[in-house]
Amino acid sequence: MHLNPYGEYAVVLAADLVNTPPQSIDELVDRCVDAGIVVDFPVEYDDLDAVHEVLRRWLAVVDATTERHRADLVNEMLASASAYPRLTDHAGDGWHLHYRDDQHSLAGVLAALFSVGTALHLVGRGMYRLGRCTADDCDRVYADVSRNGTQRYCSPRCANRDAVRRHRSRHR
Repeated sequence: MHLNPYGEYAVVLAADLVNTPPQSIDELVDRCVDAGIVVDFPVEYDDLDAVHEVLRRWLAVVDATTERHRADLVNEMLASASAYPRLTDHAGDGWHLHYRDDQHSLAGVLAALFSVGTALHLVGRGMYRLGRCTADDCDRVYADVSRNGTQRYCSPRCANRDAVRRHRSRHR
């Protein structure tokens, strides 16, 4: 089964940016580049606030309590991104699809990326594959890209701490 990586890297980046919000435009650009986004367009300082708004909207998708509500929120994000898919071969890395207009700001690019990527992730892997860590003392977001689709924690650290906590409570 081929899973579109557009969905995976988009939701992983969104979760990372939500869990540790960028504090400066330079940090945001660096993290986007590290995630594989080619930033070949002008970046403005007000993009940081606009990206925080995009992340707020994306977080509402994560926190949706029903599949229908989650789908409605993703559809709203897709409609507001209003970009058409297009073939591109920037940086000579091979032809691939971009789901954004060439003249978008960084916030516009991320809005398109997160909306399309989240839609592909949810329909390709399952509508339940975004969530919040189930450890008692953590509310970080995770994007479940695991093979078996059973992720419940944001990190192995939280999973291990919770397992130790459960083990100790059973043996008291």
